[in-house]
Amino acid sequence: MQSVYECMERTCEKLCQLNIDISNIKAVGVTNQRETTLVWDKETGEPLYNAIVWLDLRTQSTVERLINKAPGRNKNHLKHKTGLPISTYFSAVKLRWLLDNVDEVKQAVLSERALFGTVDSWIIWCLTGGRNGGVHCTDVSNASRTMLFNIHTMDWDPELCRYFDVPMEILPRVKSSSEIYGCMKSSSLVGVPISGCLGDQSAALVGQMCFREGQAKNTYGTGCFLLRNTGTKPVMSDHGLLTTVAYKLGKDEPACYALEGSVAIAGAVVRWLKDNMGIVQSSSEIEKLAAAVGTSYGCYFVPAFSGLYAPYWEPSARGIICGLTQFTNRNHLAFAALEAVCFQTREILDAMNQDSGIPLTQLQVDGGMTSNRLLMQLQADILCMPVVRPTMSETTALGAAMAAGAAEGVDVWSLSPGQLPHVMSEKYEPQINSDESEFRFARWKKAVQKAMNWETTEPSCNGNGLGKKMNGTPWGVPPTPPPTRVDP
Repeated sequence: MQSVYECMERTCEKLCQLNIDISNIKAVGVTNQRETTLVWDKETGEPLYNAIVWLDLRTQSTVERLINKAPGRNKNHLKHKTGLPISTYFSAVKLRWLLDNVDEVKQAVLSERALFGTVDSWIIWCLTGGRNGGVHCTDVSNASRTMLFNIHTMDWDPELCRYFDVPMEILPRVKSSSEIYGCMKSSSLVGVPISGCLGDQSAALVGQMCFREGQAKNTYGTGCFLLRNTGTKPVMSDHGLLTTVAYKLGKDEPACYALEGSVAIAGAVVRWLKDNMGIVQSSSEIEKLAAAVGTSYGCYFVPAFSGLYAPYWEPSARGIICGLTQFTNRNHLAFAALEAVCFQTREILDAMNQDSGIPLTQLQVDGGMTSNRLLMQLQADILCMPVVRPTMSETTALGAAMAAGAAEGVDVWSLSPGQLPHVMSEKYEPQINSDESEFRFARWKKAVQKAMNWETTEPSCNGNGLGKKMNGTPWGVPPTPPPTRVDP
């Protein structure tokens, strides 16, 4: 919350320096990491435990227990209602973990003091007054990532809540993505309505103006998220994709759905090379290193640090680097890391084309990593199709602003098709032949198979006589702490 307030105050200061009156700010929009899970005390306003971020794997044993009690041990047992497989990724298993493992959370629930939410709920509650009348709500795009929300009825589902043993009274009210939720109660923006709320990937879909069925975008951030608008009817995937609520732009507007392919590790691989391995000194250096060799020299990198998400949903996978020779150097490794982002996107795009039956002819992209021109060219080469990047790549923030400004009672602009502006963009065309692309992709898939089934929960002994705990950590070895911060 401190960073949210600082962001708003510094923005207001900059606007004043540009001689723009901050009374011209008509609305506030919120966008956030979706599945990250928070529980707080509504009487004190204090968090009851650290937020559990979407990549966190401590819930693996919870997931296994839930899958074991599902008929046929089917991880897709709840998919008909949620559009999602049972996975460490989603909020309900994180909330279940908190209820099982944190006494403060358990006690607060029993004494009816606890509130649950994703990051958007926490921010809106705080901005609208917190313990002094704060609004406890979320929007459909965030709710659809919890596994407690029925994507057909568009509300919390009592049966799902019973399945996870989550009390419904701690859940936020579900609203549309574009309506006035409440007004700012503090900061320089007191009285300004908060009227837009979208999970980050839905916000990017809106920011890319993918309002027509069949339009798609890929966002390159910590992870990679490819969303395809499927219109007002949910499409269930047969190829490992998620069915999610894309947006609902107004109380009386229909909900629109999307097929989504989620890659856990994209930009995070660059941070790993920098922070963990010291191979690059800055995120921008990776492009320079990779460009110096222009090839991975047969080296393939599968960054399955948190298992593999779409289309595999395999939590047992772990990261591997293979195809090494005595000539491999850090430049080749940098190139292989960038290629890994592109190969993962290719796998999702192939699955999406199979599910929809109508292949994409070009890919719209956005997010921080798209400033890497080599990555964008590699992506076009590996997909064998053009990649189109808007000159303003922060489409997640733009989407939240669009939803806020279009809300009834704010009405700064309309999002009807005829009134959308033309967006300037640059296009990357494929520069290698498709045979080479297919060869490299086949090698990548071979590497993926070698990363599978690495981490098991079976008790075992290694050469030191150390057994394994059920979470896959050797006895006597402290588990790796969860990441403290993951950039959206």
